[in-house]
Amino acid sequence: MYPVSRRAHRLELRELTLADADAVHAIYGSPEATEHLSFTPRSRDDVGQIVARSITTATSTPRTEYALAVIERDTAALIGYGRLATDPHQQQAATFGFALRPDAWGVGYGLETVHLLLGLGFEELALHRIWGARSPLNQASAHTMLKAGMTEEGRIREHVRKDGQWRDSIVHAILAHEWAQQA
Repeated sequence: MYPVSRRAHRLELRELTLADADAVHAIYGSPEATEHLSFTPRSRDDVGQIVARSITTATSTPRTEYALAVIERDTAALIGYGRLATDPHQQQAATFGFALRPDAWGVGYGLETVHLLLGLGFEELALHRIWGARSPLNQASAHTMLKAGMTEEGRIREHVRKDGQWRDSIVHAILAHEWAQQA
């Protein structure tokens, strides 16, 4: 499916462009924004390569990754990055993740982003299961995923190595019939 364009009340998801690299770097290059992510802040060159790769894979057949810009509709500003990737080891399943600029935190944009990504997965891609993992210390992400109707399923021990340390991840998931019940 290309191109993706989904809208909610305040936000929209759209395909990335090369012109988005600086805005994505404001997220992926930020120590604050990447504190609970699985990687340390990225350089501008690294982010440029991530954006370019995302643009290239967007037109792959079959498409297995949806790396998308999260746009604030009122300002047209890129305030986040969302990703949905099909899981080759599970039928009709995908992992998802998202990150927002720190100045966009605390106003419900995380929940709206999660709803947009889940809607894409269930309503347009006909997935059965979508799951994501978070840092055990990221209580804002836990709250967001629970509020979106996801279930905390458990802990993956020493799942992520960051800054020379192993870190656990907490898994949250939602099934298609659970998503449909919310509508």
